Amino acid sequence: MAPAVSGLKSLVWQKLKSSVFEDCKKEEEWKVMLLDDYTTKLLSLCCKMTDLLAEGITVVENVYKNREPVPHMKAIYFITPTKKSVDGLIDDFITKSSSRYKAAYVYFTDFCPDNLFNKIKSSCAKSIRRCKEINISFFPYESQVFTLNVPDAFYRCYSPTLERTKDKDAVMQVMAEQIVTLCATLDENPGVRYKSGPSDKACKLAQLVEKNLENYYKTDERSQIKAKTHSQLIIIDRGFDPVSTVLHELTFQAMAYDLLPIENDTYKYKTEGKEREAILEEDDELWVKIRHKHIADVIEYVNKITKTSSNASYRTLRGNVSISALAQLMKKMPLYRKEISRQVIHLNLAEDCMSKFKSNIERLCKTEQDLALGTDVEGQKVKDSMRVLLPVLLNKSHESYDKIRAILLYIFSTNGTTQENLDKLIQNVQIESDSDMIRNWKYLDVPVISSQHKYPRRDRSSEETYQLSRWTPVIKDVMEDAIENKLDSKDWPYCSQCPPTWNGSGAVSARQKPKGSYKDERKSSARLIIFVIGGITYSEMRSAYEVSQAYKSCEVVIGSTHILTPKRLLDEVKSLSKPKDMVCIKDE
Repeated sequence: MAPAVSGLKSLVWQKLKSSVFEDCKKEEEWKVMLLDDYTTKLLSLCCKMTDLLAEGITVVENVYKNREPVPHMKAIYFITPTKKSVDGLIDDFITKSSSRYKAAYVYFTDFCPDNLFNKIKSSCAKSIRRCKEINISFFPYESQVFTLNVPDAFYRCYSPTLERTKDKDAVMQVMAEQIVTLCATLDENPGVRYKSGPSDKACKLAQLVEKNLENYYKTDERSQIKAKTHSQLIIIDRGFDPVSTVLHELTFQAMAYDLLPIENDTYKYKTEGKEREAILEEDDELWVKIRHKHIADVIEYVNKITKTSSNASYRTLRGNVSISALAQLMKKMPLYRKEISRQVIHLNLAEDCMSKFKSNIERLCKTEQDLALGTDVEGQKVKDSMRVLLPVLLNKSHESYDKIRAILLYIFSTNGTTQENLDKLIQNVQIESDSDMIRNWKYLDVPVISSQHKYPRRDRSSEETYQLSRWTPVIKDVMEDAIENKLDSKDWPYCSQCPPTWNGSGAVSARQKPKGSYKDERKSSARLIIFVIGGITYSEMRSAYEVSQAYKSCEVVIGSTHILTPKRLLDEVKSLSKPKDMVCIKDE
């Protein structure tokens, strides 16, 4: 049974099936599977245990842990090419008489360094039937979203304490190699471009990706040089749009992850007096349908689907559906338990979000939108941003984090402020201990004191929107401009030959090939891949789906080192000025 997922997750699963499971499959032969921490998470994102059973896997074990030997069974090792994982493999085959398994089929996520390969060769070569690199070194977080799971990349890329160390170059190289495995999985050799600006990070990473793409497609299994495909990869620095990282979002997924303590996509809630947990994932069709809707539309939609169900018992519910009423229905209707339980989860989630919103956030949102856009609900220009900000700072019920977010929006909206004004704001709001959450934005080349040119925005005045959700992430403008060939090549230079489909001028395409056929080509094969150095927000993830929906001719895939919430980002910005030994950085 194939996993009920689509897009990136499905592609990764299909690649694993063909490169790993079908590579060593034998009729009616069961195998043990050994994973490390990285590959455990990777597999959990794209398949279930039932899918592994269908591929002949009877047991899944951690390669780091001590295990009972099963000498009559063969083992598949799907691991990262790291010393710790390789040592775990070697320990299982120290001597032939004490081998834990009959034989080993070894699959590395990406390139295995020569020193580790030689170590395996000299220790347990006779026990290994296969040893391959399959080039999947990213996480398919959602159908159109990927991460490299490098959360410490933010510190390593932006901290001034690492300015003259090799750390920055090393993490850039790692990111480039991982991005290439994404392109390989998508079977793309895209044109690579980047946003030029005060920072050279996007340029450096783009050049590294292009170089690694050239190397990869020269040395792939077919030993053929793959020409550029009709897709493009755009690399952007996190400082490009600071506003979207701190604004309160009122679409369901972004709002829930911002306001509620959701860890590892797990939402904890109470129903009928019991503590319960729910994983917010794409296997839940209701979650996929509502995650990008505005919270007001979510509540209306969940109530509507509950009351319009074909079952007569549903129609006894009148008015707004309560959680307790749904709980009673579950007892009466066991056949509908799964469907109703999902509705209970999302009603709880929506009510928890609304509870936070009504208590404090609602008052903040108007201020944030006015500051972010520079205009009020009527479209009138905000003449005095400080006057808009002050009520938030004087309100004692607002948390420090929310006041810092408002101050940052004020600074972003005015393209920086004076040193004197900044010092006064920090002192009057009594956030001296957290002042680096504001000051350290300079390391992302975002103006805190001085001014800087802003990205010209698309006119969205005719679009219908909620008053407290008028802001649109800048990255959505970039996606739309890229698809419409409106990105200026001076601001968005290519590191490589520009694919003809994206050359920025319809005229050239028309000379090379009729316009109609290029449109057909784009429909069937073009992708726009966006990569942001230093984290992406849930609102930016949403933009990828919205643009793909609006422009049927192009699928947008977005990714980053990791996924951000406003609080997490502020904590990371604060840590930038700390010495490396005082910051918790995970080993790669």
